[in-house]
Amino acid sequence: RFGGYFVFPTIAGLDANNEPYICNMDGIGCITTPKDFVVSGTAENQLYGMCEALWEPDLEPEDLFETISQALLNGVDRDAISGWGGIVHVITPDGVITRTLKGRMD
Repeated sequence: RFGGYFVFPTIAGLDANNEPYICNMDGIGCITTPKDFVVSGTAENQLYGMCEALWEPDLEPEDLFETISQALLNGVDRDAISGWGGIVHVITPDGVITRTLKGRMD
Protein backbone atom coordinates (compact mmCIF):
# COMPACT_ATOMS: atom_id res chain seq x y z
CA ARG A 1 0.00 0.00 0.00
CA PHE A 2 2.80 2.40 0.77
CA GLY A 3 5.55 0.77 -1.29
CA GLY A 4 7.02 1.76 -4.60
CA TYR A 5 6.03 0.53 -8.04
CA PHE A 6 7.47 -2.67 -9.45
CA VAL A 7 8.58 -1.94 -13.02
CA PHE A 8 9.96 -4.47 -15.51
CA PRO A 9 10.85 -2.43 -18.64
CA THR A 10 10.74 -4.02 -22.09
CA ILE A 11 12.55 -2.25 -24.93
CA ALA A 12 12.10 -3.04 -28.62
CA GLY A 13 13.25 -1.34 -31.79
CA LEU A 14 15.61 -1.46 -34.74
CA ASP A 15 19.33 -0.76 -34.55
CA ALA A 16 21.32 1.34 -37.06
CA ASN A 17 21.37 -1.62 -39.50
CA ASN A 18 17.59 -2.17 -39.25
CA GLU A 19 18.17 -5.33 -37.24
CA PRO A 20 15.72 -6.07 -34.42
CA TYR A 21 16.80 -5.19 -30.88
CA ILE A 22 14.88 -6.37 -27.83
CA CYS A 23 15.70 -6.36 -24.16
CA ASN A 24 14.00 -6.35 -20.82
CA MET A 25 15.00 -5.83 -17.22
CA ASP A 26 13.92 -7.52 -14.04
CA GLY A 27 12.98 -5.80 -10.79
CA ILE A 28 16.60 -5.13 -9.80
CA GLY A 29 17.72 -3.91 -13.24
CA CYS A 30 19.38 -7.03 -14.65
CA ILE A 31 19.29 -6.66 -18.45
CA THR A 32 18.42 -9.55 -20.77
CA THR A 33 19.05 -9.14 -24.54
CA PRO A 34 18.02 -12.37 -26.31
CA LYS A 35 17.82 -12.77 -30.08
CA ASP A 36 14.34 -14.32 -30.16
CA PHE A 37 11.79 -12.83 -27.71
CA VAL A 38 11.25 -11.34 -24.25
CA VAL A 39 8.24 -11.57 -21.95
CA SER A 40 7.24 -9.88 -18.69
CA GLY A 41 4.24 -9.41 -16.48
CA THR A 42 2.06 -11.60 -14.32
CA ALA A 43 1.65 -14.20 -17.10
CA GLU A 44 5.40 -14.37 -17.77
CA ASN A 45 5.71 -18.13 -17.18
CA GLN A 46 2.74 -18.91 -19.42
CA LEU A 47 3.99 -16.54 -22.12
CA TYR A 48 7.40 -18.23 -22.24
CA GLY A 49 5.78 -21.54 -23.12
CA MET A 50 3.59 -20.03 -25.82
CA CYS A 51 6.44 -18.01 -27.35
CA GLU A 52 8.78 -21.00 -27.37
CA ALA A 53 6.11 -23.03 -29.18
CA LEU A 54 5.07 -20.42 -31.77
CA TRP A 55 8.07 -18.15 -32.49
CA GLU A 56 10.19 -18.75 -35.61
CA PRO A 57 13.09 -16.68 -36.96
CA ASP A 58 12.66 -14.30 -39.90
CA LEU A 59 8.87 -13.95 -39.81
CA GLU A 60 7.20 -11.43 -42.12
CA PRO A 61 5.32 -8.58 -40.32
CA GLU A 62 1.86 -10.15 -40.75
CA ASP A 63 3.09 -13.58 -39.61
CA LEU A 64 4.89 -11.97 -36.67
CA PHE A 65 1.70 -10.14 -35.69
CA GLU A 66 -0.26 -13.39 -35.77
CA THR A 67 2.40 -15.19 -33.71
CA ILE A 68 2.52 -12.40 -31.10
CA SER A 69 -1.27 -12.25 -30.92
CA GLN A 70 -1.72 -15.99 -30.46
CA ALA A 71 1.05 -16.18 -27.85
CA LEU A 72 -0.35 -13.20 -25.92
CA LEU A 73 -4.00 -14.25 -25.93
CA ASN A 74 -3.30 -17.91 -25.15
CA GLY A 75 -0.71 -17.05 -22.49
CA VAL A 76 -2.92 -14.65 -20.55
CA ASP A 77 -5.85 -17.09 -20.74
CA ARG A 78 -3.83 -19.30 -18.39
CA ASP A 79 -3.27 -16.54 -15.81
CA ALA A 80 -6.11 -15.57 -13.48
CA ILE A 81 -5.08 -11.91 -13.10
CA SER A 82 -4.28 -11.20 -16.75
CA GLY A 83 -6.61 -10.50 -19.60
CA TRP A 84 -8.77 -7.87 -21.28
CA GLY A 85 -6.69 -8.02 -24.48
CA GLY A 86 -3.56 -6.18 -25.47
CA ILE A 87 -1.95 -3.83 -27.93
CA VAL A 88 0.55 -5.28 -30.42
CA HIS A 89 3.18 -3.09 -32.06
CA VAL A 90 5.17 -4.57 -34.97
CA ILE A 91 8.20 -2.40 -35.78
CA THR A 92 9.51 -2.47 -39.36
CA PRO A 93 11.97 -0.22 -41.22
CA ASP A 94 8.94 1.36 -42.92
CA GLY A 95 7.03 2.18 -39.73
CA VAL A 96 5.11 0.76 -36.80
CA ILE A 97 1.99 -1.37 -37.23
CA THR A 98 -0.28 -1.12 -34.16
CA ARG A 99 -3.34 -3.28 -33.56
CA THR A 100 -5.57 -3.82 -30.53
CA LEU A 101 -6.54 -7.32 -29.42
CA LYS A 102 -9.68 -8.12 -27.47
CA GLY A 103 -9.30 -10.83 -24.87
CA ARG A 104 -11.54 -12.38 -22.29
CA MET A 105 -13.42 -9.93 -20.10
CA ASP A 106 -13.91 -11.87 -16.86
